[in-house]
Amino acid sequence: MINKTVKNVAEACAGVKSGMTLMLGGFGLCGIPECAISELQRLGVDQLTCISNNAGVDDFGLGLLLQTRQIKTMIASYVGENAEFERQMLSGELEVQLIPQGTLAQRCQAAQSGIPAFYTPAGYGTEVGEGKESREFNGKMHLLEHAFVADFSFVKAWKGDSAGNLIFKGTARNFNPNMCGAAKITVAEVEELVPVGTLDPNQIHIPGIFVQRIFQGTDYQKRIEQRTVRSKQHGA
Repeated sequence: MINKTVKNVAEACAGVKSGMTLMLGGFGLCGIPECAISELQRLGVDQLTCISNNAGVDDFGLGLLLQTRQIKTMIASYVGENAEFERQMLSGELEVQLIPQGTLAQRCQAAQSGIPAFYTPAGYGTEVGEGKESREFNGKMHLLEHAFVADFSFVKAWKGDSAGNLIFKGTARNFNPNMCGAAKITVAEVEELVPVGTLDPNQIHIPGIFVQRIFQGTDYQKRIEQRTVRSKQHGA
């Protein structure tokens, strides 16, 4: 029986080196690979190119790697409320590539599927399209976008088994599935690691063939980026 389980996050991140390109799942602070990010900070690898929907907040998520200047280039669709991200971008300390969110997702999925490039109408006629090949389809102009090329992909799932099969929970099923198998090595951290045969095959979102390493994470904070509450009304 195939067993892709590694003992801990340190073993899961073995082989990550400075200058590599990394994919990191999540949206805002939802479904981010918290344990892997903390380990990358501990390792001190730098000059990283990070592909993620956003860069977390100042003191959590990828914001931790920005604090320690470990990220050289950030490829994202949203900068969020991260003041340090903004400061480094405006000062020229950080290279930033902002990409339409759908294009970002599709460039991950193209890499996952082994498709080198695709055409999309998103961004045509804007700064996003400068220097890119364009072509008309059905009377509408499209840009040629290339699949990402990454060394490691770090994703977070709710449950997984030792063969690498994954189940995501709720909105944590965001960029995580698209990033599985989209890099040379996919590392999955899960809240609950179970033996093969435990998961209902009909509930599995990502089959183990897309995952090379899996481990059970610990001490998840699951923070909320922007907490919104309804004010109490009279008579309620």
